[in-house]
Parts: sequence; C-alpha cells; structure tokens
Amino acid sequence: MAAKRTILLAMAAMAVLSTASAATYNVGEPGGAWDLSTNYGTWASSRNFQTNDQIVFKYSPQAHDVLEVSKADYDSCSTANPITTFNSGNDVVTFTATGTRYFICGFPGHCAGGMKVKIDVMPGSSSKSPVPANGPSASNAPPPTPVSAATNVEATGFGLAVLLAIAGLMA
Repeated sequence: MAAKRTILLAMAAMAVLSTASAATYNVGEPGGAWDLSTNYGTWASSRNFQTNDQIVFKYSPQAHDVLEVSKADYDSCSTANPITTFNSGNDVVTFTATGTRYFICGFPGHCAGGMKVKIDVMPGSSSKSPVPANGPSASNAPPPTPVSAATNVEATGFGLAVLLAIAGLMA
C-alpha cells in the first residue's frame, strides 16, 4: 500500500511540474518595439530567456528587418554574412538550444544607431516576466505578466487539485 501511495504521489507531482510552458516575448515591449528608440540591452537584461521560449520582432518591413548574425558581425554591425534574414514584420524566433544569439537591423545605420540585441538563452522549461502581446506602453509600468499566465494558473491549479485529492484519498 505504501509503495502504491508513493507512486501515485510521484505521478501527481509530475503532472503539476509538467504544466510549465515556454514564454513568448515581444522584442522591445512594453516601452517600444523593434525600432531605433528602444534600449535593447536594458530590455534583454530584464528577462530570463530559456530554451523553448520565443521572441517576436514586430516592425514595419519598409523601415526595418532582422538579421541573426555572429558575435563578430554583431560587434561590428556587419550585414555581409547573416545566419538568417527575417523581413515579414512579425518574425518569431524559437530558442531550441542554450547559448547566445545575436540580432541586428540590416538597414543602413540602424545597427550602429542601437538596433541590435544580444539574447542569452539559459537551460530551463519556463521563463519569468514575458511581455504580454497587448502590454502597457509606459516604461515605468509594473512588471509584465506571462502571455500564458492564465493557462499556467489553470493547469497548475488543476494539477494541485489532483495532488490534494490523491493525498486526501490515501489519508
């Protein structure tokens, strides 16, 4: 009976822990977007990017683009050898591995003007403080809430309810 109880509790705990999900960040929000007025160093350093998270670059394709580049090209703002070029105006990048990723705007003068972001991706299954798609625009806004917060709360609440119900049945 004790072994059965331990197995049921372990399964319930796994159900609760498996509810964590990846986060989606809109680059530059809540105070900006993929533009010349956003401080991307500050923006990126205030987030904890992890594997399976996504970033979304939103911009006017007539005014900007996004190039993923090497560290050397990031440092020098070189557009000669991009790893990937994005130009839809609504580009989604999923972090499938840990490490540092480098993105710049390829329009002349934009990278040198500050349109570049370095993202450090850490191991893990979820992130803190992703910016909601329709988040506040003020730079002194309260910390953003996860895009999937409602889903995570419902799933975690359900998992906790299952765990408590099983524990109650075994008491």
